[in-house]
Amino acid sequence: MARMHSGAKGKSKSKKPVSKKAPAWVELKPKELEEAIVNLANAGHSAAEIGGLLRDQYGVPSVKQVTGKTVSQLLEQHELGGKVPEDLMNLIKKSVKQRQHMQKNKKDFDAKRGYQLSVSKIRRLINYYKKRGKLPGDWRYTEERAELLAK
Repeated sequence: MARMHSGAKGKSKSKKPVSKKAPAWVELKPKELEEAIVNLANAGHSAAEIGGLLRDQYGVPSVKQVTGKTVSQLLEQHELGGKVPEDLMNLIKKSVKQRQHMQKNKKDFDAKRGYQLSVSKIRRLINYYKKRGKLPGDWRYTEERAELLAK
């Protein structure tokens, strides 16, 4: 049983391989892998989807081990990343769906609380990305802007 008054749940979880170089059985060279990532991004896939496709179809366990950069870094290098970071975009899409649900179901107070939590997560992430320089300093979250971004 875990500790009662702490968030710790033990240390039993999977870990990434210790080796920093690619396994010998990976057939793709770094340039070929980079081209595949660019092609998948041009086809409309997000960074997370690209990682899954590379793992499942190309047999690449970790892009960072092969190329030395993450998928997001490679997309930024080729100017294919979105203007809004992917995790923030996913939260915005979630909040738009929750808001549409709340408009149909006025008495669903659990959905209202979930929407409030999503918006607070979005605001915290916006502050983080403003400090890191990934979003402009005057970038604001509004419900109307969220609906436009989610489309």
